[in-house]
Amino acid sequence: MVTDPIADFLTRIRNAIKANHRIVQVPASNIKKEMTKVLMDKGYIRNYKFEDDDKQGIIKIALKYNPQNKQSAITHLERISKPGLRKYAHAGDLPRVLNGLGVAILSTSKGVITDKEARTEHVGGEVLCHIY
Repeated sequence: MVTDPIADFLTRIRNAIKANHRIVQVPASNIKKEMTKVLMDKGYIRNYKFEDDDKQGIIKIALKYNPQNKQSAITHLERISKPGLRKYAHAGDLPRVLNGLGVAILSTSKGVITDKEARTEHVGGEVLCHIY
């Protein structure tokens, strides 16, 4: 049993990038599915597919690499809010990752969205991770 499934999700992606894998499989959950959709919308991954098995399901993520230098689109993944210390941000105090070049993923009352979307909708929430 994993105590922090979001950290496990990020670590699997981070390890697959370091090993230059094209596809990574992670156990599915609703929040991981929403985070995967955000990664796809922001262009950090090439594609994804949700596969249903008899258990909880699997998310297959196709990672995105630059064809010239074979460098990943994701250079850094960092878990912010942890089970032992939750980090919340009000609508006016939302973090800016790399001065707006990166993305902070938040869990809000409107669903799992990025920091930029949360600013436009004027909602705060739990800061799950930073990606750039």
